[in-house]
Amino acid sequence: MKPISTPEAPAAIGPYSQAVRAGDTLYLSGQIPLDPKTMQIVEGFENQVKRVFENLRAVARAAGGDFDRVVRITIFLTDLAQFPKVNEVMATYFKEPYPARVTVGVASLPRGAQVEIDAVMHLGG
Repeated sequence: MKPISTPEAPAAIGPYSQAVRAGDTLYLSGQIPLDPKTMQIVEGFENQVKRVFENLRAVARAAGGDFDRVVRITIFLTDLAQFPKVNEVMATYFKEPYPARVTVGVASLPRGAQVEIDAVMHLGG
């Protein structure tokens, strides 16, 4: 296993890595909408979703990949009524074939975030 880290995404706020590579698979930890420079949550739901995808992309790129290599994502939302907005934003970051996806409604997320997303990437041939 090889941990992946980049200053372009928020530093881990607990005992975990931003991502871990195991063979050709990269497991990206869940990202919340922390600005990596200020470590503060960004304002507004759409901005939160964009920030999460930007954070995930930074980690993916640090591992030598990008969103075209993502095979699965999990989305955690504190308000499932916001799901259409997530779809709208996600469509600007991903192209077909889209990754497999799970969406889960949750009561709360760290630091009052409204969204958290994790991902799995395949970095092999």
